Amino acid sequence: MKVREARLDDAVGIGIVHVKSWQAAYRGFVPDDFLDDLDPAQRGAVWKRILSSQGPREHTVVAEEQAELIGLASVCPSRDDDAWGRVGEVASIYLLPSAWGKGYGRQLMAAATTALIEDQFTEATLWVLEGNERARRFYQAGGWSADGTSKDDTVRGFVLHEVRYRLALTGG
Repeated sequence: MKVREARLDDAVGIGIVHVKSWQAAYRGFVPDDFLDDLDPAQRGAVWKRILSSQGPREHTVVAEEQAELIGLASVCPSRDDDAWGRVGEVASIYLLPSAWGKGYGRQLMAAATTALIEDQFTEATLWVLEGNERARRFYQAGGWSADGTSKDDTVRGFVLHEVRYRLALTGG
């Protein structure tokens, strides 16, 4: 597997990874009709806008295996109201379900945290669905800890209960 910075022409592949990952990981947490209606082309268009407008200290990396895009991670300055200037955020990390359990997520997370360290962040946060035990085990195995903060995300018309995880970064 190879990890590299995302390019604009990766947007379609990122859209596919994003949708397939959501459909597999969030079944049971998100209404089925929402998941079934996710459109990789529409998500690809959103990712094209994201990639074309990333500012300083915002990065998206992708994972490829045999020239196929299989995963992505994006980082940015923390978007949380209680964050201060040296807190970064892993805004997303997704893998194709067929790539789960192979160590690729660890490599993507390492690339994401390296980007945060290189941008002088000293701490990182991320948000995860409260009931997503698989993801929570993944983050905990990587040294992340729940920091006691939670929120209800209602932007999609239904409630997603999320908890925040935090990691001290070295080298920042």
